[in-house]
Amino acid sequence: MKFTIAIAMSDPAHYLPVAACADRHGWDSIAVPDAPFFPEKVSVPYPYVSGGERFWTAETPWIDPWVAIPAMAAVTRRLRFYTHVLKLPIRHPILVAKTVGSAAVLSGNRVGLGVGLSWIPEEFTWCGVDFATRGARADEAIAILRGLLGGGMFEHHGAHYDFGRLQMSPAPTAPVPIYVGGHSEAALRRAARLGDGWCSAMSTEEDTRRIIARLRELRAEHGRADLPFEIQVSSVDCFDVEGYQRLEDAGVTDIITQPWLLYGGGLQATIEQKEEGIRRFAEDVFPRMKR
Repeated sequence: MKFTIAIAMSDPAHYLPVAACADRHGWDSIAVPDAPFFPEKVSVPYPYVSGGERFWTAETPWIDPWVAIPAMAAVTRRLRFYTHVLKLPIRHPILVAKTVGSAAVLSGNRVGLGVGLSWIPEEFTWCGVDFATRGARADEAIAILRGLLGGGMFEHHGAHYDFGRLQMSPAPTAPVPIYVGGHSEAALRRAARLGDGWCSAMSTEEDTRRIIARLRELRAEHGRADLPFEIQVSSVDCFDVEGYQRLEDAGVTDIITQPWLLYGGGLQATIEQKEEGIRRFAEDVFPRMKR
């Protein structure tokens, strides 16, 4: 089992000390969110909580992940980083590939790319991108990212992106894993067909088991059942070793958590509370799990 810290909604001044502390105490990764801006009004409900209301405000800090990740990589030695998740279809995949590849090279191949579609129509409209075709464009973008990050000349001629032979140098010396987020049937199919893993939003144990079973069916349909595949889960009802062991038995490979929430620190925890939670979780949980 791997353990990842979710740094979402943290004070920007906490990013580097949290990363350094996690690196010292044996954590595997930090998951970095993506929220380009906060629309004052949104036309659809937030899909991952009952009621559909956003539980953050316009003042909640969100650092661009591809600024935050290289900064944290520079103060760590072994810790990995991945987006959870990058809103891929609002960005051009050529520019995403350049950013991700550069971060991978500078970090020594310590980055992964979690991708999703985004649920906010306003993000697409105001970025000048069609909302209705976001799924099809994400599929093309994933293929483009793999081609460009693999090194050498690459071209693509698709329904939504079209370009001739080009090369990005330097290329990462190891593949950048691509994890696909989302709980819909379309998202699970995308993860099974194109991804190196699936990453959840907030999930119950029951939902996690159901989704893992479905992913196994879909991966078998696409002849990918024997390939390595990560299951990264942010659980809303498993918060102890016994719960993590049940998730591991179900097929989860990576627990995403904010450890300071389990030791008395809230969303506004101080850096001292965060570092204490990171340390205590590592001491309490890691020795009792298969890692």
